[in-house]
Amino acid sequence: MKLLLFGKGGQVGWELQRSLAPLGEIVALDFDSTDHCGDFSNLAGLADTVRAVKPDVIVNAAAHTAVDKAESEPDLVRTLNALAPGVLAQEAARIGACLVHYSTDYVFDGSGTRAWREADKPAPLNVYGQTKLEGEQLIQATCPQHLILRTSWVYAARGGNFAKTMLRLAQERERLTVIDDQFGAPTGAELLADVTAHAIAQLCQRPEDGGLYHLVASGETNWHAYANYVLAQAKLLQPELQFKATEVLPVASSAFPTPARRPHNSRLDTRKLQTTFGLSLPHWQQGVTRMLAETL
Repeated sequence: MKLLLFGKGGQVGWELQRSLAPLGEIVALDFDSTDHCGDFSNLAGLADTVRAVKPDVIVNAAAHTAVDKAESEPDLVRTLNALAPGVLAQEAARIGACLVHYSTDYVFDGSGTRAWREADKPAPLNVYGQTKLEGEQLIQATCPQHLILRTSWVYAARGGNFAKTMLRLAQERERLTVIDDQFGAPTGAELLADVTAHAIAQLCQRPEDGGLYHLVASGETNWHAYANYVLAQAKLLQPELQFKATEVLPVASSAFPTPARRPHNSRLDTRKLQTTFGLSLPHWQQGVTRMLAETL
């Protein structure tokens, strides 16, 4: 099997290079690759890349993910998050390849408290969510063999993440304030990559299992509880760690106004994925603890 991976330098792309390796030959590209075009602002170049590589599977881990910045550059974001995946879908369909693509809980408006299901009607609140939804729709309309995985609150040991930010701030400040009215499940890039590899292997035998799925770690939390868990686990893992912060106060989202509106309810129902692919998704705390053990 030949796999073409875009976004190899990102958190998910980095883990995919590991998880996909047993499946076959990987051609892994980033926006600045020189052997083939991996720049999502160059739509013609992307098409040329697919035609040159002729992969059996295309895995797209590239995207514009700066949610607030997206509000001020909607045309660029649409190119990267919608039009580029659309080109990949067209080229995948032309050669009979499967396209794997990652999307987001931000396609929903975050209302209610029930975990969102795949069939629920999207209603994105911001440019990022709107463009990611358009990307999904272009893929679904163009490429018969596709796997779209919606996820949320992604982190990795490599690069920056919320947990690392909390650890740094707790050492710098006497008091932290963290949002407590947005709910979801922190999901590790490792988990996303491993499930992707498992799913691709199954799709080779059962292509009819393709489609749209929700993929997040099990359980749920809010950012305030997440911060408290991170700080408590860090002390357990490294008792000599000294925190200046003596309290972590919960606040509403309105205390931190941002250019892009965020959904309050980012819960995603993963039963369809677990049933179809025979998986049991670990609790979010398990992945966060492992990440902290790697980074501390």
